[in-house]
Amino acid sequence: MRPLRVEEVPQVAALEARAYEFPWSEGIFRDCLRAGYNCWVLVSDAVIMGYGVLSVAAGEAHVLNVCVAPEHHGQGHGRRLMRRLIDLARWHRAERVFLEVRPSNPRAIQLYHTLGFNEIGRRPNYYPATRGREDAIVMALELLQPEAD
Repeated sequence: MRPLRVEEVPQVAALEARAYEFPWSEGIFRDCLRAGYNCWVLVSDAVIMGYGVLSVAAGEAHVLNVCVAPEHHGQGHGRRLMRRLIDLARWHRAERVFLEVRPSNPRAIQLYHTLGFNEIGRRPNYYPATRGREDAIVMALELLQPEAD
């Protein structure tokens, strides 16, 4: 696992387009890099198998995107990516991590629960969907900060 390089954005956008019906564009990934977000890739034999994007500001982290190539689902790669993003949030001294997930994605919801995330709300009509819009489940993970001496 390592930071995303700008020249890899087309590969990441292509993976995103294979994995999601309403994918991010190359421009969105470039904007994330330009903004200084934590953009990481999971690579094996020079092939990008997955990626994650995390923003951190004002003591809060937000998982903006996590994706594993469909052919690599069910192998623990999503968990590895999420653990890296959580570690980065801790390194940046975030007190909590937020994310949104589609209710129609039960595998992701289960993963987030096993990592300690809890549902804290809903965002109505957040995601584009084949038949209109889909709500987002908002989840949060509280990060315990070590006590100062």
